Amino acid sequence: MSCMENKIMPDNHKTEVRVLQPADRAAVIIKTSLIGILANLVLAGFKAAVGLISGSIAIVLDAVNNLSDALSSLITIIGTKLAGKAPDRKHPLGHGRVEYITAMIIGVIILYAGVTSLIESGKKILHPQSAQYDVLGLVIIAVAVVVKIAIGTGFIKVGKNVNSETLVASGKDARGDAIIGATTLAAALLYIVFGLSWEAYLAAIISFVIIKAGYETLSSTISEILGARADSDLTKGIKAAVCAFPEVQGAYDLVLHNYGPDMMVGSVHIEVPDTMQASEIDALARRIEKAVFDKYGVILTGVGIYSINTTDEEVVRLRSEITKLVTDHKHVMQMHGFYLDKEEKTIRFDVIIDFAAPDRQALYRHICEDVQELAKGYKVEIAMDIDISD
Repeated sequence: MSCMENKIMPDNHKTEVRVLQPADRAAVIIKTSLIGILANLVLAGFKAAVGLISGSIAIVLDAVNNLSDALSSLITIIGTKLAGKAPDRKHPLGHGRVEYITAMIIGVIILYAGVTSLIESGKKILHPQSAQYDVLGLVIIAVAVVVKIAIGTGFIKVGKNVNSETLVASGKDARGDAIIGATTLAAALLYIVFGLSWEAYLAAIISFVIIKAGYETLSSTISEILGARADSDLTKGIKAAVCAFPEVQGAYDLVLHNYGPDMMVGSVHIEVPDTMQASEIDALARRIEKAVFDKYGVILTGVGIYSINTTDEEVVRLRSEITKLVTDHKHVMQMHGFYLDKEEKTIRFDVIIDFAAPDRQALYRHICEDVQELAKGYKVEIAMDIDISD
């Protein structure tokens, strides 16, 4: 991000991360999960009783889904406890990634429940049985829908506040359960009023919804472990905070490493005038690190430096020409870190090429040739950077 770009952009990414102390965050997650366990156990007991009495496979499977939700909340509590262990020699940045492992376990449980229920519903489709409903059963289903909506809304809200993907995922799953419950209620009414028995088919639909939830949970957590792209609002906010310092002409190459929901470390490169002294740069780097941590809770372990030519008008002109030449190429996202050394007769800078480019290496070679042709007499050194953050 060029700081000039930041000055003309709308001030629309002031999103700040709510930084809680680890103990406070864990307490909130555990308390929320305990409420979820209690609510799901009560719902599972009522639904199982009604489903067995009425012979409704859909209600019984919905009760099983409530049990899996309760188990998920229990695993969330265990994962939060393990993730909260103090750093040690083997794990100096803590154990926060345990939360991603427990989220994967939850995903497997949900997926297993979905596959199992699909098999059972398939048996019911092949060998149909008539269901019997009573007023109590319908009331329990309706109450369950309301409870699930409340659980889902609460989990999502708390999950976002404490940056817990597990709670957010559980909340979305609960909202999905509410939709399933409402559909079950509708099917029961259709059977009572019109005599249409859609129980087995509805159970199959419920199974696919559960399978989808399990797949999404697994996919999300595996992506985090592999190294998912950092949140756009967060990276833009950090770069804007860095560019807020008057000495900084641009902020680039922001790399963030996620060691758990409440532990993120990274590094960034900044462009500064070539007239700055080492002591001034050191003081600036320390102020940047403090500002980013105070605002976003992110630990910058390094602030790299790009020196910008500021005193030679000829160099400034040549930089402008090269910048236009490079950025006119399709799929070139950014050019930064330009520096021309007249004594060594070298020009160096970095270029970011979009992952969407058909052949990034071929485009890179083409850019090198074009710049070398324009800057005859200079040795051109171009580094191809990765589009790692917004």
